[in-house]
Amino acid sequence: MTAPQTADIDAGKRDLFESLPRGSLILAFILVQLVAFAATYAAGIPTAYAGFVIVSVLGTAYAADEGIFGMTAAVFGSVLLLAIGLPLAMFVARQQPSLVVEQALDPEVHRMLYLSVYGPLIAALVSVIFGVPLALVLSQGFPGQSIVESLVDLPLVVPHSAAGIIVLFGFGEGGVFPQLTLLGTMVGFVLAMVFVSAPFAVNSAREAFEAIDTRVEYASRIHGANRFETFRRVTAPLAARGILTGGVLAWARSVSEFGAVAIVAYSVSFFYPPAGDTVTTQHAPVFIRRAYLSGGLEQSGAVTFILLVFSTITFLIIRWLAYSDTPATGGMP
Repeated sequence: MTAPQTADIDAGKRDLFESLPRGSLILAFILVQLVAFAATYAAGIPTAYAGFVIVSVLGTAYAADEGIFGMTAAVFGSVLLLAIGLPLAMFVARQQPSLVVEQALDPEVHRMLYLSVYGPLIAALVSVIFGVPLALVLSQGFPGQSIVESLVDLPLVVPHSAAGIIVLFGFGEGGVFPQLTLLGTMVGFVLAMVFVSAPFAVNSAREAFEAIDTRVEYASRIHGANRFETFRRVTAPLAARGILTGGVLAWARSVSEFGAVAIVAYSVSFFYPPAGDTVTTQHAPVFIRRAYLSGGLEQSGAVTFILLVFSTITFLIIRWLAYSDTPATGGMP
């Protein structure tokens, strides 16, 4: 076959692939993957699914005429997706529906879910309120900025249990606010999560501010707006996507925090509206660990499944509310 004929075939294949609705292609690919996983799992050979994924991704990249480089990138990327997605799929497939329902009806699980959403939302809000001004200053630059940036990023590398100890030394008895009671309180719970999640809010907002064309802000000042008006009408709206992303990341990081929370507030006492009184329970990661130690893998797995579904739904709702009417300018998508 001559080179022109090969080129014509490749062009025809590419045109055919691109003419199909992208949404339909994605849905069809997902359905095929679900059917393949169900079949291999039912046959007792889930390992075979890994090979199917690589072959199907390779075939899809070839059909899309991505070339050798594109097919190689797709295959390498699918390996990472397998490392993330396959354990999740196996986890869901191995759950016992009766045990999941039993745990879903447990009032103690309800209190855990409430605390594990409500507390992180407060922590995320605090991180955004105080992190955005700092991010704005960092985006403009100043002497010694690298020291401040290192301080902001330090919680990302500090071991989580060490973060809890640091919070207790800083804000507990003998600390900056000795009148605060941290152990087992909502205040200590939120402070521990703010310590580990604030860098996400600051860095995401800073990147959004840095992505704004300074000429737009300059034009606002030329037309008579002061710095606050320029920030309110120009800078903040353009950076809104990055700010919201930082808040969502801070919330997600707080939901998953174990080490710092286990040190500062292993069991948290808080006002629980459905009960109309103060109750005590644990943050989700701590609660799951306790369930694992007392009830074994099956019980902790059921609680984890409930938390996974609940957190995913909450996360999607937050993203939808945050991004549905937000211009995609600046920051992370």
